[in-house]
Amino acid sequence: MKSWIPISTGLVAGILAATVMFGNFSSGAKTEVTSADNKSNAEKVYVPFGEKDEYYLMASGGHSGQMFVYGVPSMRKIRTIPVFSPDSATGYGYDEHSKEMLGGYTWGDLHHPAISETNGEYDGKYLFATDVANSRAAAVNLETFTTKDIINVPNTSGPHCAAFVTENTEYMFLPTRFAVPIGSEYASLDDYSEKYRGVMSAVTFDQEKEKLSIAYQVALPPWSYDLSDAGKKVSKDWAVMTTYNTEESTTNLEINASQADRDYIVLFNWKELEKKVANGEYDEVTGQKMIFPEKHKGGIYLVPVAKSPHGVDVTPDGKYFIASGKLAPAMTVFSFEKAFKAVEKGDFDGERNGIPVLNYESVMEREVDPENALGPLHTQFDDKGMAYTTMFISSEIVKWNPKTGETLDRVPVQYSPGHSAAAEGDTASPDGKYLVALNKIAKDSYLSVGPSHPESMQLIDLSGSKMKIIQSAPVDPEPHYAQMIKADKIKTITVYPKNEKNNLAVYKQEDTRIERKGNEVHVYGIAMRSKFIFDAKAKRPDAIEVNQGDKVFIHLTNIDMDQDITHGFGINKYDLNMEVQPGQTNTLVFTADKAGTYPLYCTNFCSALHQEMSGYLLVKPK
Repeated sequence: MKSWIPISTGLVAGILAATVMFGNFSSGAKTEVTSADNKSNAEKVYVPFGEKDEYYLMASGGHSGQMFVYGVPSMRKIRTIPVFSPDSATGYGYDEHSKEMLGGYTWGDLHHPAISETNGEYDGKYLFATDVANSRAAAVNLETFTTKDIINVPNTSGPHCAAFVTENTEYMFLPTRFAVPIGSEYASLDDYSEKYRGVMSAVTFDQEKEKLSIAYQVALPPWSYDLSDAGKKVSKDWAVMTTYNTEESTTNLEINASQADRDYIVLFNWKELEKKVANGEYDEVTGQKMIFPEKHKGGIYLVPVAKSPHGVDVTPDGKYFIASGKLAPAMTVFSFEKAFKAVEKGDFDGERNGIPVLNYESVMEREVDPENALGPLHTQFDDKGMAYTTMFISSEIVKWNPKTGETLDRVPVQYSPGHSAAAEGDTASPDGKYLVALNKIAKDSYLSVGPSHPESMQLIDLSGSKMKIIQSAPVDPEPHYAQMIKADKIKTITVYPKNEKNNLAVYKQEDTRIERKGNEVHVYGIAMRSKFIFDAKAKRPDAIEVNQGDKVFIHLTNIDMDQDITHGFGINKYDLNMEVQPGQTNTLVFTADKAGTYPLYCTNFCSALHQEMSGYLLVKPK
């Protein structure tokens, strides 16, 4: 068994404290930039009016619960996609569909987006992400840049890794950051090793129905699971995932979860696990098909790795996976082929919790130690197979050759990069044009806004022999990860097509109506420039009159079939708002519990007579 020379446990707390207090800025973080450099960089990122960016950058919004969309190379923010948190600007979380998806949660912590793939390439159809805060997963339609489904993931707490999808989007595997008892039942922390589990979920997505579902789960040991990646080509049936706290500590993790000189990568064959489920090799637990590795043997193995690893990344050719411990100054390249042979020969170095541990020397290809580079976290790739690793502690990106271990280049960033995103970087054929460093600290970079600073994204040009930072952009907290996809792969719609089968939709003024069913009132209305019509036959077609206590359903269709003519619908003092995009029908449901007169109006500027686009909700008192 290989012994690493890690940063000693006694220094861990001091290093982490220094990271927070001083930013661990590398000595070259502030490099001299000439006016000629500035001019050259400005030309590289300038996108003239009327032209468009070459790439979309989808950046996680962390504890905002949302997804941020940027253009590359301009680094201009284009859109915020509401996902796990309400958004008053679009009425997300207020209309019936999004309110139901959010399930009563008022915030989320969005991590690690992943784009759907076909044959290992981004296909531009869907984007997936997870919510660490409330153990959810979401699917976003990239035709409309809107969230279509959110699923609660049972038996887990904090699916941090998110949706690194398999080669043809068969699965995304969601491990848990926090081990909990199955079903989140109460169990004393004294019984942690016996009663807690780190459950991983195999999640599928039905593109026709736009629905997520859980195919099966795996009851892994009670460790913390971080990031994962799916294999490609020769390794397409496999996936890898990092772990930490294999010490199974329950307190003071910054010290106690760094005692051993190794943790593990979980290496698993999802095709084999799929077969186990098909053959009934699982237990039924909390309504889920649950594989217990110590009982349902095979398909899951452990690979020793330097302690506290974060990212694990599969090379574009699918032959290797690269991991590193945050507190060890080296990256390790592992060979899938060697791992397959070790599995076949039973070349194990014991087992942990019933899972075989592969012999490190048999699986390891090489260890890479860039001089003075500290805190390796995450690796991306270019079109030539070269690797780019973020160094959190020394605040830099290091370029190196996975086949030789040679360090080729390094560039300082401001500061403490967690992840990076390369152009088409997680696919079988990266573009090799740009890399974005997602930095956790941005001291001195932008205008001051008080004690707290925005996070920073820096665009790095990879086209030359040396990496070159050509643009910097602030980002709302917190970009845990991002995906960069060619813009022409995403085919957005301009308007929602008419759906004559939708019995809630109204496309003609004369079909608008208000119907009462007991104490329910259903409004079938339209929005158009520049008025609402709720009942064309009524004396005042832009007014809604109900009784106090009525349950009101407002089904509103935007009949302006012209892109970007979006209408909002807000009711004054009722805390209600929703949005209807061109051709879309949306529903708002509420109880009219406050008697009185309440103006309603279009909340999204739509025309010269936008101010006149209003009406009244009249609630008769009991």
